[in-house]
Amino acid sequence: MKDTLTKEELEIIEYVESDDAKSIESVSKEILNYTTMAKQYVSKKKAISIRLPESDIYLLKQRALATGISYQNIIQSLVHQYTHKQIKAKL
Repeated sequence: MKDTLTKEELEIIEYVESDDAKSIESVSKEILNYTTMAKQYVSKKKAISIRLPESDIYLLKQRALATGISYQNIIQSLVHQYTHKQIKAKL
């Protein structure tokens, strides 16, 4: 398998391999900063309001009770799977 690099990736390689590249003073501090930012981005959630038929909510809560998972977490998981193309919706 042949890997192809983007223009940006090639520029980064060129910069790193040049004599112009300089190491930052506190690598561990920078890693911690970027790790913290990434965790905050991933864990950031936004409340939404949707209207669902009561019968669907009733059945969802029954299934959630049987599995021991909250119905909100099931909805969140379904949305996540759909947006990441792990499941398809039949509309």
